[in-house]
Amino acid sequence: MKIALTGTPGVGKSEVSKILKKMGYKILRIDEIYEKFVVGYDEQRNSKIVDEKKMDKEIKKIKEEGVLIIEGHLSHLMSVDGVIILRCHPEELKRRLIKKGWGENKIRENAEAEALDIILQKALQKHKNIWEIDVTDKSIKEVAEEIRRIIEEKIPPNYGKIDYSEWLIENAR
Repeated sequence: MKIALTGTPGVGKSEVSKILKKMGYKILRIDEIYEKFVVGYDEQRNSKIVDEKKMDKEIKKIKEEGVLIIEGHLSHLMSVDGVIILRCHPEELKRRLIKKGWGENKIRENAEAEALDIILQKALQKHKNIWEIDVTDKSIKEVAEEIRRIIEEKIPPNYGKIDYSEWLIENAR
């Protein structure tokens, strides 16, 4: 079974996946494989362009008997059995990205994407088994435990209940 662990940059995917690895889950980090699928560079958005279809073909080839968690910002676009989206209030997300040294435009773009549910919308175009976890006030261990419960206890999909639109209205330019 392949599970995507995704979310806007800064929500804590990488840190959570480290805990999940310690719990015994196999982890495939998109960051470790995406370079061979880069087809260009978007100067305006300051980001690499990835051939998602080619990367998905590679992911499909992986035969997994247990649970494989595919962690990364693009993992919800891959052929997986379920998608877990980590969500974070845009104000907290801004604080985290500032701490990482991100530029103002990139921080704003990601905070707005979070408020607009962009990842959820894209995931819904391809998947039905989706879970959202609001990580804003949770520790990394709490989030990892919630993911373990989703996988092991086969909790029904749960999404569409997190709403940061108020932040978007308050911060509209």
